[in-house]
Amino acid sequence: MKVEGFVADGYDGVRQVFQKLVDEGRETGAGVSVWRAGREVVRLSGGWADAGRSRPWRADTLVQPYSLSKTFVTIAALVAVRDGALTLDEPVARYWPAYGVQGKERTTLRQVLTHRAGQPRFPAEAARLDLLDDAGLRESLAGAAPEYIPGTSLGEHALTCGHLVDGVLRAAAGTTLGEMYDQVVRPALESDAWFGVPDHALDRVADLEYAAPDWPNSLHAAPWLQIPAGTLDIARANSTAWRQAVFGAVNLHASATSIAAFFSRLTDEEGPVRALLGRELHAELLASQVTGFDEVFGTKITWTLGFVRDRGKIAKGGIGGSAAWWSLKHHHACAYLTRRLDDHSRAAEIAAALGDDLTVVGED
Repeated sequence: MKVEGFVADGYDGVRQVFQKLVDEGRETGAGVSVWRAGREVVRLSGGWADAGRSRPWRADTLVQPYSLSKTFVTIAALVAVRDGALTLDEPVARYWPAYGVQGKERTTLRQVLTHRAGQPRFPAEAARLDLLDDAGLRESLAGAAPEYIPGTSLGEHALTCGHLVDGVLRAAAGTTLGEMYDQVVRPALESDAWFGVPDHALDRVADLEYAAPDWPNSLHAAPWLQIPAGTLDIARANSTAWRQAVFGAVNLHASATSIAAFFSRLTDEEGPVRALLGRELHAELLASQVTGFDEVFGTKITWTLGFVRDRGKIAKGGIGGSAAWWSLKHHHACAYLTRRLDDHSRAAEIAAALGDDLTVVGED
């Protein structure tokens, strides 16, 4: 199947790599977008958007990129900080009293956003809850003891991050994560990225599929993804109910062009992220906050409030192979969004064609 789209002069290597991925069957549905100097220089679509292979992937196809979603959860939280509803370093329990129990009395929003709040997974008691029991899952986190003293260890809050921020926003700002994103963040960013896909866009959403039947069991992060059941179940992920719900840690649905455009303006002092958050919070968003061994990633990593970063890039990816980054070296942004759930080797090969390295490396 021929890859569709365009590449500007100097980017033919990206097309060649992407075409090879499709030809070899390593990719069955994905979009690639690269932005530089305020314009899109690569926009490629390959494969199919549906399991039946009747809908070709298009430039406006939406797909769930899993943990890439967390970046936008952070921005929604920082808007509430901007508005004075809460701060990064006061105890969350000051606003959300039910949360301040069992050793979480001094947990801060900064610790939540840098994955040091001690709740990298839902507690065992939440195993009885449905994936879409938003209130029940939020309450399970509020009542649970942390796995470690907040601030003393590091592990991506793989499924819990969105529910934690949602709880804080409800208590401190009188709004939900979904409302804050849809009413404030998404319009400000002019983004085709959705928490809760609207009816009019459902026909653009791609179906997820496993690269191999046992893919979920091969993940290093698998122990952190078991509760509640179903987050890696593609039957659930491909349902309308899931696509229109808000499960902030993982279920943003977005186009590659939209995500790459966002990353291309991420560090811009005249860009929409800076305009939305203001100078101080924009700097906080991008600054290295903590470096250490991330138990969930299984490697040393540097977290900002919403990204991983090293000397070469500011980035975020998700299980299954989707990734996006801003190259600090080459000053371009790229997004590779896929429906074929596998490792990150495909995005890494696209990155290499651009002169980038997607290896996750903690800053010294």
